[in-house]
Amino acid sequence: MLGPNRTFVSEFILLGFSTFPHLQPVLFLLFLLMYLFTLLGNLLILTTVWAERSLRTPMHLLLCALSASEVLYTFAIIPRMLADLLSARRPIAFLACASQMFFSFTFGFTHSFLLTVMGYDRYVAIGHPLRYNVFMSPRGCACLVAWSWAGGSVMGLVVTTAVFHLTFCGPNEVHHFFCHVPPLVKLACGGDVSTVALGVGLVCITALLGCCLLILLSYASILASILRIPSAEGRHKAFSTCASHLTMVVVHYGFASVVYLKSKGPQSLEGDTLMGVTYTVLTPFLSPIIFSLRNKELKSAMKRTFLSGILLWGSRRGWCHGGECGG
Repeated sequence: MLGPNRTFVSEFILLGFSTFPHLQPVLFLLFLLMYLFTLLGNLLILTTVWAERSLRTPMHLLLCALSASEVLYTFAIIPRMLADLLSARRPIAFLACASQMFFSFTFGFTHSFLLTVMGYDRYVAIGHPLRYNVFMSPRGCACLVAWSWAGGSVMGLVVTTAVFHLTFCGPNEVHHFFCHVPPLVKLACGGDVSTVALGVGLVCITALLGCCLLILLSYASILASILRIPSAEGRHKAFSTCASHLTMVVVHYGFASVVYLKSKGPQSLEGDTLMGVTYTVLTPFLSPIIFSLRNKELKSAMKRTFLSGILLWGSRRGWCHGGECGG
């Protein structure tokens, strides 16, 4: 039962970076530039794979799905964060907060599941090259992507339903820049808060550790297959096909482990806010850089796509005549 002095919360206040008021203009400019680069990089990957028929392989189609999840994940969080950096008051409605949590968890876990599928794709390509077209057929690849998105949606629904079934009866100030589980659970009241917090934490950690374990098993098999290759050049070529994915896995799970497994100290509110930047802004920012720089085929195709776009734009502006631009 709620006491007479308690009222239900109809909106939350996202405190965000209000503890660093002098840094907010700088943070706004920095996060805006990183967000625009993230969008440009991922959209360029999507456009390149769509335009280049030679890139319509399972590996690059999975990369397209990963880029799409990155775009949607950042769109669920960063525009709101940028707007709040320029606002004195940062209210967010109850349903809007629930929606943001659902989409952030959906696309975040979809990203983890897709990284796991990409690890399986590399395992099949290196360990069973003759049966690669059977295991990673277009239909099979589409099913794996669909299951990844479905799994992310289930995780988002489970976490959001559990958290927003709690009672919020004040205060309503969220010590974060988006509707994340730990700061919201701290605002809930009732006897089931600790149970829900423990359950949500176990579900998230189990899902992440499960994905991480499957990726480790994939790379253990990949390493065994690479060691059986007789030539050093062949081993290097085989490993280079995994370099970008492995780098992204280390970045993704490195930041995730710090966030989910770190100790919760009494003075961790500002630290939690700053740490949130690593997996909401920094990781998506690094993703297109890692995949484009470590994938020579994609990098050369992106250059061709970018240059052809400039030529097309120049021709429409009347700058190109007789196949030459700028004349």
